[in-house]
Amino acid sequence: MTRAVTIRDIASAAHVSISTVSRTLNGQATVAPDKRQRVLEAVSRLGYQPNAQAQGLVWGRSMTIGVLTQDIASPFYSEVARGIDAGFAGSGYQPVFVNGHWQIQDEAEAMVALTRRQVDGLIILGGQLGVSQLRALAARYPLVLVGRRVTGLDDVSLTVDNVQGAAMATRHLLTLGHRRIGHVAGVATQQDAIDRLQGYRLALAEAGVPFDPRLVFEGDFHEASGIQAVEHWLGLGVGLSAIFAANDQMAYGVRLGLYRRGIRVPDDISLVGFDDLPASQFTLPPLTSVRQPLFEMGRHAASTVLLRLREPEVRPEVSALPLTLSVRESVRYAPERAL
Repeated sequence: MTRAVTIRDIASAAHVSISTVSRTLNGQATVAPDKRQRVLEAVSRLGYQPNAQAQGLVWGRSMTIGVLTQDIASPFYSEVARGIDAGFAGSGYQPVFVNGHWQIQDEAEAMVALTRRQVDGLIILGGQLGVSQLRALAARYPLVLVGRRVTGLDDVSLTVDNVQGAAMATRHLLTLGHRRIGHVAGVATQQDAIDRLQGYRLALAEAGVPFDPRLVFEGDFHEASGIQAVEHWLGLGVGLSAIFAANDQMAYGVRLGLYRRGIRVPDDISLVGFDDLPASQFTLPPLTSVRQPLFEMGRHAASTVLLRLREPEVRPEVSALPLTLSVRESVRYAPERAL
C-alpha cells in the first residue's frame, strides 16, 4: 500500500522547515515568497492531500459550515446551494445543509443541530429567525445572511433590491402598452413579497396607472398558487393583458393555468416572473424574468465566511447584488383588448 504524503515529505522536498510548510498551507502571510513557491511546487509534484480531520484537530475547528436553507428541493434554494458548494470547493471546508421549511420552530431546531455539530461558521438563507437570535449567532460565528437584511447586521446581509427588481419588471410591461397588469404576490408576511408588491405599485404610480387591488392575488411562491390566481381572475372577470408573478415558480403555474383555459402566452396575455431560474429559458414560451444572481450569491456568501475565518479582523463589505431583466418570448405589445 502506498504511504500517504506528509508535510514532513513536503518540507524535505522543498528544503524548508515543517513550520514553513504548515504556515503556507494555512494561508498565512508570514512566509517568504520564494519558500512559499517551493512548498506549493512540492505539494503539486508529490500530490499531497491535506487531512481535513487532522487539520481540524490542530486548528480547533470542525471544518464544516452550517447552512440553513428553507427547502433544499426548491429550484431557488438549490441554485444558491450550488453556489455555496462551489464557493467552498478546495478550501477544506464542507457545507452542512439543513431545512427550515419556512417554520420558525423548524429553523430554531435546525440551528440547535448545527451548533451542536460545532460548525465553524453559518450561512442563513432567508427564514424567520428573530433579530435577537441572529445577533447572538453573529457574535459567536462568522455569519452571512442571504436574502434578508437585519438592522444591526447590515454588514453581513447579502441581498438584492426587490423593490427595484419588481418595478423593473412592471415598467417593461408598461413600456409595451400594458395597463391592466395582474400581480401574483408572495406570502404577505414575507419581506420579499412585500417589497415586490411595493415595486409593482411604484411602477404603476410612475406611469399614472391607478392601482386596482382586484389585480393582486396573494400566492405562496409555489406553482399551484399561479394556477389559482388565473382561476381567481377569470372568475372575477377582470380584464388583464399581462401578469407579473413574484417568482418564476408561480409564473410556471400561471402559464399552465392559462394553457388549460385556452389563453395563449404571449398572444393573449404577457407573462413576467422573478428569479430567472435555470429552467425559465426552456419553458414554452421562454419566460421573461428578473434575474437574481442566485449561484453568485451562494458563492459570494461562502467566500465571505472563508475570509472571516482566515482573517477575523477583516470585515469585508457585503452589499446588494445587481438585478437584470432577462427578456424572452413570453412578453409582447399589449393587445387592443385585455381579456
